[in-house]
Amino acid sequence: MRLYFMFIVFFAMYSTLPAQNSKNNKYRYSIDLTRVAEDRVLVTLTPPTISESEILFYMPKIVPGTYAIADYGRYVHDFTVVDKKGNKLPVEKIDENTWKITRADKATQISYWVDDTIDTTMTGANIFAPAGTSFESGTNFFMNTSGLFGYFEGLKEVPFQFNVVRTTDFYGTTGLIPVESGVAAKSLKREKKSNSDAKTVVDVYQTSDYDELIDSPLMYSKPDTAVVRVANAEVLIGSYSPNKKISAKEIAASIREILEAQSKFLGGELPVQKYAFIFYFTDQITEEAGALEHSYSSMYYLPEMPIQQLDQQLRDIAAHEFFHIVTPLTVHSEHIENFDFNDPKMSKHLWMYEGVTEYFASSVQVRYGLISPEEFLLVMQDKMVNADRFMDTIPFTDISRYTIEKYHDQYLNVYQKGALIGMCLDIRLRKLSSGKLGLRDLMLDLSKKYGKNKAFKDDELFKVITEMTYPEIGEFFNRYVKGPEPLPYEEVLTDVGIDYLEAEKFEDYSLGITNADIGVTQVENKPKLQIASTAQQNAMGKAIGLKEGDVLLKINHEPLPDLGPDLGMFVQKHFRALPETDTLSYTVLREDENKAKKEVVLSAPVTTIEITRKHQMQFNEAATPEQLALREAWLKAE
Repeated sequence: MRLYFMFIVFFAMYSTLPAQNSKNNKYRYSIDLTRVAEDRVLVTLTPPTISESEILFYMPKIVPGTYAIADYGRYVHDFTVVDKKGNKLPVEKIDENTWKITRADKATQISYWVDDTIDTTMTGANIFAPAGTSFESGTNFFMNTSGLFGYFEGLKEVPFQFNVVRTTDFYGTTGLIPVESGVAAKSLKREKKSNSDAKTVVDVYQTSDYDELIDSPLMYSKPDTAVVRVANAEVLIGSYSPNKKISAKEIAASIREILEAQSKFLGGELPVQKYAFIFYFTDQITEEAGALEHSYSSMYYLPEMPIQQLDQQLRDIAAHEFFHIVTPLTVHSEHIENFDFNDPKMSKHLWMYEGVTEYFASSVQVRYGLISPEEFLLVMQDKMVNADRFMDTIPFTDISRYTIEKYHDQYLNVYQKGALIGMCLDIRLRKLSSGKLGLRDLMLDLSKKYGKNKAFKDDELFKVITEMTYPEIGEFFNRYVKGPEPLPYEEVLTDVGIDYLEAEKFEDYSLGITNADIGVTQVENKPKLQIASTAQQNAMGKAIGLKEGDVLLKINHEPLPDLGPDLGMFVQKHFRALPETDTLSYTVLREDENKAKKEVVLSAPVTTIEITRKHQMQFNEAATPEQLALREAWLKAE
């Protein structure tokens, strides 16, 4: 944590709305992006009417979509409450995220400074970067509202207004529509030393309650935006690329086709009028790359590289996040509708929220010709292989329900086995309906039954789906989702004319390492490949003597290129040359017993090794007409 000396300055923020009264009772927050100190911003709050003499104020412990403890309160400092005369009121910090305010009914203003989560070293849980905050004065503000704003006990349903003070050359990318944009900050009292001499204005936003507030991230920076019109929705793309390696227009061109395909997939009309893709690209080495969904937007924290290197990955991740407009926006349980930010009760249905969403992200691409059926099978095969690394003897509903308490290390399987549950359900529904209905139709029917303002009961969803479909679907859930049985890949895939082999062994050459062994580290400010683990190292890797922590510099005395497309071609070249190569060598950077790093050359004779290839799938050329018809219904658009 960065420590520094600072005077607390209280000031009144300009508001376009009348003074607080019983008919206009709301939270009034303000943040000033022109006043940043050591990556901290000042947050001020004019509270809603508080009748209690003592009340608790919370920052979130966890937010929807992350399934991990965040403890945002750790990043709050100098929490101060004053009455109308400016006198400080008693405040006691109860735990990481809770403050008890005494004489709360006299409170007229609360202020506190907030560290950003991405650049601040903090003890405790690590906050997933797409769920965090980054405050770069004069450059970029990447803001999940969970890292900035709190709420009072019992007053989570009260409306919120928040003002963002910015310079005129900054633009806010968000799924929210401002009540006012660019209003002059007439009553703003400035600190003696300001971070900027530029003209300041205020954007004013409102949300109906705290849930909507936390569902509404923002990014402020100099404008780099593009707009794509998809069906009835306006899709805003905002990008920040510190070295200008990628732009919003390039992103828009890359994902336009997938968005249009998703619109058709969902029946030609979307459940949103506006949606925002918020992209922050970092030029620093990070293991936190990824995205976080929201109802009307999604936040992306990704490595900065040209669009050519990100293209398919970008399409896949954008497709996944955009599909969250189906679930949990229009299909969600009471656990999500009444989300408890400080004592959460998790839903059993991650198979649907994340698994079905992940499956749809690939299914839509094959159905509308953006990838081939063979490429789609490779995607599903990859998920089967990755799913094998996780537990498969615990009901998936249990892993979902207890992902925080017991099964957090199993969470990533929702994108593997969860998607495979979706695939099996889709094929099973197609077979039972003679090809007429699939998983997409089920999700659209659930959207109509519930919608964004009506939640389902967590324990009743399987029964509801069974009543809407077939008894066999209820049996599927009982055995493979709320039961511990492994998914019946061979049985399901046979129905669509796909030959499936769980495992086959054969002799082949190997470079000694696989993707499971590799990580990325930084050497002299450049990203380099590193042996991250030897747990799954094959016989060739063991013969060479590669160790955990080794940084890869050369293969057969030829330097590895920088990370990017050239690296893949380089690796393929050396793999293809193995049959004519007597010795395979690696030059690595290795720490000795004194922590000094030295170049070491490792080598071993090239031999074939026994390799097990798992979950092989191929289309059966002798498939029956019934199988072919079902396959076409599964893989092709109507």
